[in-house]
Amino acid sequence: MNPAHAVQQLLRALPSAAIATFLALFPIVNPFGAIPIFFSLTGDFLPAERKQTALKTAIYVIIILVVFLFFGRFVLILFGISLPVLRIAGGLIVANTAWSMVTGNSRMTAAESNEASTKEDISLTPMAMPMLSGPGSIGVVMGLSADAGTVSYLGIVIGIVALGLVVYLFLRLGGPLVKRLGPGAAGAINRIFGFLLLAIAVQLVCDGIADLK
Repeated sequence: MNPAHAVQQLLRALPSAAIATFLALFPIVNPFGAIPIFFSLTGDFLPAERKQTALKTAIYVIIILVVFLFFGRFVLILFGISLPVLRIAGGLIVANTAWSMVTGNSRMTAAESNEASTKEDISLTPMAMPMLSGPGSIGVVMGLSADAGTVSYLGIVIGIVALGLVVYLFLRLGGPLVKRLGPGAAGAINRIFGFLLLAIAVQLVCDGIADLK
């Protein structure tokens, strides 16, 4: 393969992997749905403190997903889990998240909410984990890592970093938008994301069952 052809392949594969990763993770991470919780937990924060917390949350999301991207394959080998089984399990977890979005249930338990209300730093827990980079997004990242090549890995990392940037922008700038939309419109948008996410979950389960045959 000549260098020019290799560069052309790289330029095609990188954006494709990055965009596919971003689109697969965005409805699961659902930064829009995290805005009301973020602003309720940072209600007593100064603007500078809220901005710093949003940035730290986005960085933690990137770190968590990248770590599971690179070590996900070893986890699968260690526990003897096949990719089809992982897809089915991930699909079921994603379906549970999607159902809670469609029905309007919180993604945090009552205990997690109570703990968060007394914490000074909520960026790692509960915002980054489990609110944004929870079991569903981790399962998707591990599934992507199972059959990714070197170039695909780089594209997936770019997609994760882009997602982290979007998380930061949503948490940093989303408060006025949610207030302007009102709770009814914000809830409707969140349910739309949940429906799309439920469709993705069903597809993951169907693909996993098909690969088991």
